[in-house]
Amino acid sequence: MNKKDLEIIENSIRVIPDFPKPGIMFKDITTLLNNAEAYKTLIEHLVDRYKSYNLDYIAGIDARGFIFGAALASHLGIGFVPIRKKGKLPYTTVSQKYSLEYGYDEVEVHIDAFKKQDNSTANVLLIDDLLATGGTASAASELIKQLKANCVEACFIIELSFLEGAKKLDVPVYSIIKE
Repeated sequence: MNKKDLEIIENSIRVIPDFPKPGIMFKDITTLLNNAEAYKTLIEHLVDRYKSYNLDYIAGIDARGFIFGAALASHLGIGFVPIRKKGKLPYTTVSQKYSLEYGYDEVEVHIDAFKKQDNSTANVLLIDDLLATGGTASAASELIKQLKANCVEACFIIELSFLEGAKKLDVPVYSIIKE
């Protein structure tokens, strides 16, 4: 990504201090989404990056990963798979727990989410807006593997590098903005 395009994207993200609690500098992507130039620049960059990856599916993490993943999948002409919080999908699922600061949470995906007509292994890109501690992304990556698909990379719009979330993933990580 060239410097000008990166600046367009970075400058479109609003920072809200002390949300949701004191000391947190919240990265608000809603201002990126409602900025047509920034959103277009972001999606075009992702299309350019992933068009040669031989992907079959984009898997987006609930809920902001849906926004980027569905648009990218549409541009690439491939399927989109939602990885949802527990209890949100109507069909048979597999799930994966992950730890939070206080307790656990769980994500799930339909058991047939990555099926291909020829029964070969599906190549999947995992996407979300933010990589922080890596718990959700790691659980989502594990779900992809449980379903015998190949998670080729995990992509994030923003990575909070100081939290070292990328170390929890055993797939390559690509982040547009690293802080």
